[in-house]
Amino acid sequence: MKKILTLTLVAAALAVSACNTLSGAGRDVQAVGSVVTTTAEDAKN
Repeated sequence: MKKILTLTLVAAALAVSACNTLSGAGRDVQAVGSVVTTTAEDAKN
Protein backbone atom coordinates (compact mmCIF):
# COMPACT_ATOMS: atom_id res chain seq x y z
CA MET A 1 0.00 0.00 0.00
CA LYS A 2 2.84 2.38 0.81
CA LYS A 3 4.41 1.80 -2.61
CA ILE A 4 1.16 2.67 -4.38
CA LEU A 5 0.75 5.83 -2.32
CA THR A 6 4.35 6.87 -2.94
CA LEU A 7 4.11 6.23 -6.68
CA THR A 8 0.85 8.18 -6.83
CA LEU A 9 2.40 11.16 -5.04
CA VAL A 10 5.45 11.10 -7.32
CA ALA A 11 3.24 10.90 -10.42
CA ALA A 12 1.14 13.83 -9.17
CA ALA A 13 4.25 15.92 -8.51
CA LEU A 14 5.57 15.20 -12.00
CA ALA A 15 2.24 16.08 -13.58
CA VAL A 16 2.11 19.42 -11.77
CA SER A 17 5.68 20.31 -12.70
CA ALA A 18 5.01 19.37 -16.32
CA CYS A 19 2.05 21.76 -16.43
CA ASN A 20 4.24 24.60 -15.19
CA THR A 21 6.90 23.76 -17.74
CA LEU A 22 4.42 23.73 -20.60
CA SER A 23 2.92 26.98 -19.40
CA GLY A 24 6.36 28.61 -19.41
CA ALA A 25 7.11 27.24 -22.85
CA GLY A 26 3.81 28.64 -24.10
CA ARG A 27 4.70 32.08 -22.81
CA ASP A 28 8.12 31.85 -24.49
CA VAL A 29 6.56 30.92 -27.82
CA GLN A 30 4.07 33.76 -27.47
CA ALA A 31 6.90 36.23 -26.81
CA VAL A 32 8.80 35.04 -29.89
CA GLY A 33 5.64 35.37 -31.98
CA SER A 34 5.19 38.92 -30.74
CA VAL A 35 8.75 39.83 -31.73
CA VAL A 36 8.31 38.31 -35.19
CA THR A 37 5.03 40.18 -35.67
CA THR A 38 6.55 43.48 -34.59
CA THR A 39 9.57 42.98 -36.86
CA ALA A 40 7.32 42.15 -39.82
CA GLU A 41 5.18 45.25 -39.19
CA ASP A 42 8.32 47.43 -38.98
CA ALA A 43 9.61 45.96 -42.26
CA LYS A 44 6.35 46.83 -44.04
CA ASN A 45 6.60 50.49 -43.03
